[in-house]
Amino acid sequence: MKLLFVFFVCIAVSFSVSAQANDPEKKLKDLGIELIPPTKPIANYVKAVRTGNLIFLAGHGPTRADGSNITGKVGKELTVEQGNEAARVTAISLLSTLKNELGDLRKVKRIVKVTGWVNCNSEFTDQPKVINGCSDLLVAVFGEMGKHARAALGANALPMGIAVEIEMVVEVE
Repeated sequence: MKLLFVFFVCIAVSFSVSAQANDPEKKLKDLGIELIPPTKPIANYVKAVRTGNLIFLAGHGPTRADGSNITGKVGKELTVEQGNEAARVTAISLLSTLKNELGDLRKVKRIVKVTGWVNCNSEFTDQPKVINGCSDLLVAVFGEMGKHARAALGANALPMGIAVEIEMVVEVE
């Protein structure tokens, strides 16, 4: 009887640890990241559309918690590292919209696709290093479920002069 009790306790502890390991909101807290109020669309569109078990997130920019944007051309006014940080800030904005849509980030089954545009000139070729700021955060928060297909592209201009714009497709429960 005692052995059976120990067995069930071990299973319960294992399940609890596994559940915590798969809690993206706890991971955000552990990383010291607070989600921001979702930004409003700047034109005639919505920030997220759900169809079946997929959520398509519209292009988001690097909006800080105070509402300001990170602007400038990467490779000119901004370094690759600053562009990478802009992509990380954009990931936080995307996750804020996603949480608003789902209510709980534990409902995320997989980050499917990320498409990122980097505001840069035609000579700049480090777009992947910039968009890694978003991808790295998604993997840090969701683990294996955060690994995704991706495109990292250059653009000669982005809305309001923002440094990056990123959109995302997410599979949910």
